[in-house]
Amino acid sequence: MEQSLELNKAQLSILRLLGRMKTVEQVEELRQVISNYYAQKATEEMDRLWDSGQWSEEKNNAVLGEHLRTPYRV
Repeated sequence: MEQSLELNKAQLSILRLLGRMKTVEQVEELRQVISNYYAQKATEEMDRLWDSGQWSEEKNNAVLGEHLRTPYRV
């Protein structure tokens, strides 16, 4: 499998931003901001699915009951 080593504009922008940071704490704060951004996007999407009727309490309970772990053979 061949992987591209080129960075897109968004990735380069983040790298430039990281280059301006002086402490590990600043990097951690940025990581938290990015995490919050993706959490908000996930919440918005779930709200959209719920409002459109594509997601329901029944579907939620079905997913909670699924066993999704990979079985390991010893």
